[in-house]
Amino acid sequence: MPHYGDLQNAIYGAGLTGVQPTWPVDFATLKARAEAAMPPSVLNYVQGGCGDEGTQDENARAFRHWGMVPRMMVDCTQRDLSTTLFGRTLPSPLFMAPIGVTGIVTQDQHGDVAAARASAMTGVPLTASTLSNDPLEEVKRACGDTPAMFQLYTPRDPDVAASLVSRAEAAGYDAIVVTLDTWVTGWRPRDLNVSNFPQLRGHVLTNYFTDPAFRKLLARPPEEDLRTAIGTWGATFGKVLTWDDMAWLRSLTRLPIVLKGICHPDDARRAIDHGADAIYVSNHGGRQANGGIAAIDMLPAVAAAVARRVPVLFDSGIRSGTDVVKAVALGADMVGVGRPYSYGLALGGAEGCAHVLRCLLAEADLLMAVNGMPTLKAVREAGVVRTDR
Repeated sequence: MPHYGDLQNAIYGAGLTGVQPTWPVDFATLKARAEAAMPPSVLNYVQGGCGDEGTQDENARAFRHWGMVPRMMVDCTQRDLSTTLFGRTLPSPLFMAPIGVTGIVTQDQHGDVAAARASAMTGVPLTASTLSNDPLEEVKRACGDTPAMFQLYTPRDPDVAASLVSRAEAAGYDAIVVTLDTWVTGWRPRDLNVSNFPQLRGHVLTNYFTDPAFRKLLARPPEEDLRTAIGTWGATFGKVLTWDDMAWLRSLTRLPIVLKGICHPDDARRAIDHGADAIYVSNHGGRQANGGIAAIDMLPAVAAAVARRVPVLFDSGIRSGTDVVKAVALGADMVGVGRPYSYGLALGGAEGCAHVLRCLLAEADLLMAVNGMPTLKAVREAGVVRTDR
C-alpha cells in the first residue's frame, strides 16, 4: 500500500537525474516565494490579521509548546491516516479551510476552481467559501469524487440565505459550514492602511451575483449596474446569529450543519444541544479578533466537552504536517489548512496547491512512522505534552 511519505523517495530519486522540486516543501520558503509572486494588495489581504496580529502569530507559534513523545518497538511499516466524516471514509484528516479570496490568488482569477482541482488530485476535501470568483456549482464539479463542504456567510436576507444553502445541497456538497464570527469585519490595519477591501471592488461576489434570490433584490442585474449590486451585497452580508437561529438554519437543509468559530467548551455543548452536527474550533486564523488565545490551546477543552458525540474540526495556525498530527493528538477529527495552500495556488495554480497538500501529508505520515504511531487512534492515545509548564 502506498504511503504519503513515499513523496520524499520520489523527490530524492528525481534528484539523481538533476530534477529538483518546482515548488518548496517547507512553509518558510513557500511563504517567501509567494510573497515575491503575489500582488501587494492580494498578499496583504491573505496574510493580514486583526490588530497587531498577535493572535494570528500566536496561532502558529503555540504549536511549539506542544510536544510529542515517540514510542519505540512499534511496527509502522504500514500506516493508515484514514478517518470518517458524516459517514464517508476519507484518506486523511486534512482538509482545505475556507478562504474568501481564493479566487483572486491565482493569475487567471479562478483560484476557487484551481483549489477544487487540487482537491480532486489529492483526495483532500475543500471547504468552498461563499466569497468566490467561481459559482459554487462549478467549484463542486471540479472537486470530482472528493467530498466537499460549503462555507456559509449567512446573509441578512433569509431568501438569499435559503437560496445559497439550497444551491449547495443541489450541487452535491456534503455539509454546510456556518461561520459565526464574521457578521462584521475585524480591524485589519494592513487593508485599512491602503483602503483595500476586495469585495467592495466587485471581487469574489460571484455566488451572490449568480443567485436568483439575490438578483431579485436588484433593479438591474450586476452586469449593468455593478456599483449598486456591490452596495446591495454590503447591505445583505452578515446576519448576526444567535442560538435561536439554529432551528431556522436546520430548516434550510438536510445536510449536516457545522458551526465554525466555537472556542469555548460551553458553546460546544450548547451547539450540540441545539442540533449542530459538528463543531469547528477556529478563531478565523486571527483575522477577526485580536488579543485571544491560540486556537490550538483551546482545542483540548472543546474536544473534551464534545466527548466524541460529533466530529471536531479545527483550523488556525496549521503550517506543517507536524501541526496536523499535533491537532489530531489534541482532539481534532479533521484538520484544516489555510494560508499554505493559498501560497501554493499563487505559485502554481492547482498543481502548486496539490504539491503543498502532498507535502503536508508526507510530513505527517513520516512523523507518525518515526514516532511509532501507525494510526490516528495511536496518535490520540499517545497524546502530546505541554512543554512550557
